[in-house]
Amino acid sequence: MIDVDYRWPSAAQAWLDLPVDLRADLVSAGVESWRDIFDGRASYNQQWRLARPPVMDRTSLRVLNSVCDRLAQLIFESCRRRARTAGELRHLLGMPVGQNRLLDEAEPLTEALLAGFRPDVLLSDGVPRVVEYNIDSSLGGALDADTTVRRFVELYRRRGLDRGVRMEPAPSAVDLRFAAIRDGLGLAAGARLALLIDFDAEYPGLEVPERFYRKLAPVVDRAAAVAGLDLVVAPVAEATRDTEGRLVIRGAPVDGLFRLFVPNRLTPSAGADALEAAVRAGSVPMWVSAAAWLLGNKQVLAWLWADADALPTADRDLIHRYVPQTWLFGPDLVEQAVADRHDLVVKPSGGSAGVDVLIGRETDADAWREAVGRFARQGGFILQRYVRADDVPVEFVHMETGELVTAEVPYSIAPYLFGRQPAGACVRIGYPGSAGVLNLARGVLISGLLVTDPPPS
Repeated sequence: MIDVDYRWPSAAQAWLDLPVDLRADLVSAGVESWRDIFDGRASYNQQWRLARPPVMDRTSLRVLNSVCDRLAQLIFESCRRRARTAGELRHLLGMPVGQNRLLDEAEPLTEALLAGFRPDVLLSDGVPRVVEYNIDSSLGGALDADTTVRRFVELYRRRGLDRGVRMEPAPSAVDLRFAAIRDGLGLAAGARLALLIDFDAEYPGLEVPERFYRKLAPVVDRAAAVAGLDLVVAPVAEATRDTEGRLVIRGAPVDGLFRLFVPNRLTPSAGADALEAAVRAGSVPMWVSAAAWLLGNKQVLAWLWADADALPTADRDLIHRYVPQTWLFGPDLVEQAVADRHDLVVKPSGGSAGVDVLIGRETDADAWREAVGRFARQGGFILQRYVRADDVPVEFVHMETGELVTAEVPYSIAPYLFGRQPAGACVRIGYPGSAGVLNLARGVLISGLLVTDPPPS
């Protein structure tokens, strides 16, 4: 049972609960070693690096994971109340036929679609607020989050800074995802699993494929060590089919497919055609079904709010506390949007990477009026209550000068759950002088979570 009234500590509390001298030593170690910690990690920011990871106590992380797991179930149930198949759900969401090339319109909606999810959570007055919910296999940031916090912890252990204080990286998203893939697809030891990437997508590092393959070498190793899988990383464009219709990657058929791209933005190619044909023929099992991506449409958060009063009290209270009020945006809400600009955000329901997200209080009144009118006519947007993210003091290193700077910045937490099991988190952290949406393309920094024991009560 989830404690809806759990008293959340402030976003900075777990860090401040560590002894003062230990905090100074942890930051000093990060200042000296930031190049090694962030070596090879994806970032558009070429000015700042973190001097330490974000910290959360294990009790708060456990409650957060429980809240996120229940919300995922409620999202699924809200979709099932409205649709029984993937095609029905796609139609209700207003998505064009064929936009999601890998979608089986007749596929029944089942809880198997909840194999992988990662909500985007802002901390406001210490309380997590789920502003978006990503449900799919293509959940980025896992390797960077895992690697960064693991390197911080290894550094602290080498220097003996963990003596007397329990500090651990959050569970590995990379490891637990492979365990979920193995179990979800029923793959035997030694099975050949394809990790397909669309190298024409926008993500730092994809512009040099060979460098990206080298970066993913540890992922290949973890797939073998954790799940006994032979992972093959390749571009979607290289996929072919053999005479039996099986999907062929790097010269041989594969037993399963791990899709690390968003299905509605797959770049057309002969390889994409071969992939689509193999998936539709059922000759290769895919983790996860493309229908899962529909559950992450932001319209579903509006459905949660529309349904909340008819749900059991605990579920209603969970939604009201942890999900900001959300509406399907149309012409009937334009005047409300204009009048309440300071307290609202407008977002494309099927968008990502912060594209076309407008924060009312950060947008000129005339520009806001024009934009919301245009979005209402265009359709496919939601309106959401603004969530003020708590500013937290974080230490940074200036990459060029080596200067240590402490700045009050917001951050978002994106907990991973694979196979309904908690699997760490990707934390997006603002930097000195940053503003607006916390998105990788806007220069935010990424880390995993350092987990500590809560202080004695």
